[in-house]
Amino acid sequence: MLPRRILQFLIIYVLGICALLALKYGAGLSDYVIPGPDDLWRTGTEVFRPFGLDVLNTLTVAILGQVISVVLAIFVGVAGRRATWFGSFIKVAAYNVQAYPIVALAPILFILVGDGWITRLLIAAMICYFPVLLSVLGIMSEPVEDIEHFYRVTGRLRWQLEVKIRAFENLSKLTTVISGSATLAFAGTIVAEFIAANAGIGYSIRIALYQSDLSRILAALFFIGIVLSVYQGLLEITGALVRRTWAGV
Repeated sequence: MLPRRILQFLIIYVLGICALLALKYGAGLSDYVIPGPDDLWRTGTEVFRPFGLDVLNTLTVAILGQVISVVLAIFVGVAGRRATWFGSFIKVAAYNVQAYPIVALAPILFILVGDGWITRLLIAAMICYFPVLLSVLGIMSEPVEDIEHFYRVTGRLRWQLEVKIRAFENLSKLTTVISGSATLAFAGTIVAEFIAANAGIGYSIRIALYQSDLSRILAALFFIGIVLSVYQGLLEITGALVRRTWAGV
C-alpha cells in the first residue's frame, strides 16, 4: 500500500511539472512566470531542510486534529445512533452545521483565540470532524438485523454490544473513513496556516505566494504530497491490521 501510494503521487507530480514546463516553453514564458528545471532543482535543494521541518510541524497538528475529530465523531455518533429525540437532534445539528463552510467560520476563531497553534488545531479538527461524524452516524444508525435480532430475543442486547456489532460489520467502512479523513485534517491545517499562522508549510506557501516564487510553492507541494502519501499509507496498513486482528478474534 505504502510504496504504491508514493509511486502514484510521484507520477502525478512529475506529470504536473512536465505540463508546466511544456506550457512554459510552448508559450515562451519567462523564468519569472514559470521557473526552469535548473531553478526548480536549486530551490528544492535549498528548501529541503526548512520545508521538511515545516511539513512535519503541519503533520503533527493535523494528526492531533484528526485524533480529536475521530474520537469526538465516534462519541457523538454512538450517542445519536438511536431514533430518539436526542438522536434526531444530534443528526439535525450535524447536518446544519456541516452546511456552513469552515473557512467562513475561521475568522470567528481568529477573533476569539487569535493566531497560533490552537487555532490551527481547531480548524484542522473542524474540517475533519463533520465528514467523519456523518459517516459514523450512518454506520451506527443502521441496524444489523440478522445478528442483533438474536441478542434482542434472548435479552442480551446492550448498547455496548450493539455498538460493537455495528462497528465490526462496518469495520472496512470505518477504517476507510478514518484513512480518508487524514487528507481533510492535513488540508485544514494548511488552510489555517495560510490564513493566519507563524509556522507550518501553509505559512511557507503564503510567503512564497507573496514573493511570487513558484519554485518554492512547487517544492512545498512536493513535500506535502510525499508526507501525506506516507501518512495515509500507514493508516491503511494499520486499518488492515485492525480488520485482520478483529476478524481473527
